[in-house]
Amino acid sequence: MTEEDKGYSEIKMSAGWFMTISMQKSDKFEEEKEYVEIAKERSGQKRGRFNINPKYVRALGEALVKFADENKL
Repeated sequence: MTEEDKGYSEIKMSAGWFMTISMQKSDKFEEEKEYVEIAKERSGQKRGRFNINPKYVRALGEALVKFADENKL
């Protein structure tokens, strides 16, 4: 993984869709706050987005694994 790739990941889905996970910076406020963006993307265009505070990313990942295990996914 290069420095350019750091903070970005994608999961290939069907029919040309990708789920992308990336670190983003908000410049709305005085301090540049970082957040994690989870997006559904196709042909370079984001169709749906979810932003999450970085401190909750690990908890989300653990909850997804637990959900998958409990539902035999």
